[in-house]
Parts: sequence; structure tokens; C-alpha cells
Amino acid sequence: MKQKYKEYFGLNKNILIAFAASITISAVVAQLLAGQEDYLNTTYTLIVDYAVFFSVFGGLFYLDNRKKYKLKSGETDKTRLKSDLIKIISSLGIGEVVYTIVRWILQYYLLTIEYDPYIASIVSQGISTIVYMIVINLSVKLTRLYKDDN
Repeated sequence: MKQKYKEYFGLNKNILIAFAASITISAVVAQLLAGQEDYLNTTYTLIVDYAVFFSVFGGLFYLDNRKKYKLKSGETDKTRLKSDLIKIISSLGIGEVVYTIVRWILQYYLLTIEYDPYIASIVSQGISTIVYMIVINLSVKLTRLYKDDN
């Protein structure tokens, strides 16, 4: 398998694992906050979602890429690291804006039509994750984060 496809697979794997962790914890938090106003439940759940997602994703991304930026001399290739960080942050940033809007609106709507809070959280996060994955993969492709070095 080509290296760039392995890197795409690794990125998507890390995102999906982080979402699996955040979807579980977010659903629990949404249910615990069932007595709150719908807009507060939605906002607090989204905050917890982000905290869990970025903690898990950041750790996994670091573990997968810690050797990628080492030169033979043992020093860090700061130019390549800086370039790739700008690309990944740009891609994640675009995806996060779309994700936040879709997730918040959808969860709030589901809560207002009397869905159980944990179901509203799971459904809104599931749909938002699909949209997020599409946006992230298109963004990564457009920024050429994983281009062939050939």
C-alpha cells in the first residue's frame, strides 16, 4: 500500500477512535444534564465532546507521527513539522466549524422534539461525524498533507 494511503488510513483511524470515546462520554453527560434547558444541555455536551475528542485524537496523532519528523541526525525537521501542522490544523479547523454547527443545531432540535438526551447526543454526533469525515478528507486532500514524495 502506498505511504500516503497508510497515512490517510491512520488519520481516519485516529479520528474514529477519538469520536468513539467522545460519543460515549457525551451521551452520558447529555443524560446527566437532562434537567438543564435544551440549549445548555447541547452546549455543555458539545464542550465535553471537544475535550474528549481532542485529548484522544491528539495523543493518538502524536503516537503515530512522533518518528515522522526526526532527521537522521536525531534532530527534528522543524520546517516539515511546521508545514504539516499548518495543514492539519487548517483541515481540522474547517471540519470543526462544520461539525460544531451541524452537531449543535441537530442536538438542540432533537431535544426540543423530546428525544431522550443520550439519544439526541448519539444521533447528532453520528450524523455530524459523517459530515466531519467528508470535510476533513477533502480538506486534507486539498492541502496536500499526504502527497507522494516521488
